[in-house]
Amino acid sequence: MPIIGDLTAKADWIDPDETPRPIVVFGAMMDEVGDIELDLHTHRKGQIILVQRGALSCEVEGGLWVVPPRSAIWIPGGALHSIKASGALEGYNAFIDPRVGAELPATCCALSVTPLLRELLTRAAHLPYLYEEGGPNSRLVSVLLDEVAAAQVEDLHLPMPSDPRLRRIVDEMMANPAERGSLGGWAKRAGMSERTLMRLIDRETGMSFGRWRQQLGVVLAVKWLAAGASIQSVAADLGYESTPSFVTMFRKALGASPGRYMAERHPGGV
Repeated sequence: MPIIGDLTAKADWIDPDETPRPIVVFGAMMDEVGDIELDLHTHRKGQIILVQRGALSCEVEGGLWVVPPRSAIWIPGGALHSIKASGALEGYNAFIDPRVGAELPATCCALSVTPLLRELLTRAAHLPYLYEEGGPNSRLVSVLLDEVAAAQVEDLHLPMPSDPRLRRIVDEMMANPAERGSLGGWAKRAGMSERTLMRLIDRETGMSFGRWRQQLGVVLAVKWLAAGASIQSVAADLGYESTPSFVTMFRKALGASPGRYMAERHPGGV
């Protein structure tokens, strides 16, 4: 039964790229052991990570994704990525051979998880790595593949610029998101004009400076809420003058208030 208790323990790890099955699934359960970080790495097979409890962030070339409970991230084979998580984490990993996953997205994306997909991952994680081919277990993973392909994409992505000047701004914003400096102030700190900053951020992220900063707030808010922070503390940590103004922004971005959004991602939620 491939359930792994520590993602950082090499003794528990079986390389899915070397496992001669088109789809390999395992579960991961970790208690609150502090921060967990998997450095930049790649897999030949594509990877879907479903989070059941806790939250993780994943940086893939060109972007940062946050995965809250009952959501998942798809990472195509060959994509260089790193993973970070804090505290307790429970979830499932499925590695899918490109030869059977041709219909899956060509780029990294966050996915909404249906109850069927969640149950299929749970069942598949209890199969032997070398499950028999051509029988019921093969049909199970085939249905799993269909559900991954049909999953709806969620907007939990933050484009990450590669320009060194922009990355310095990004690092400062992420370290102190409550600092609501003006466009001119950030441009001056980066040693460029406002026009240059606007042009660079649009070219490298496809967003305006203001839109990118708002998306940063959405991504951080989801991460902190999933870790158990209160709506009030998240609003304050993001520099909002009032909780209602933060709630309004969150609702416009994700279609639900923070409380409802998180309740829908926990057992017994509305």
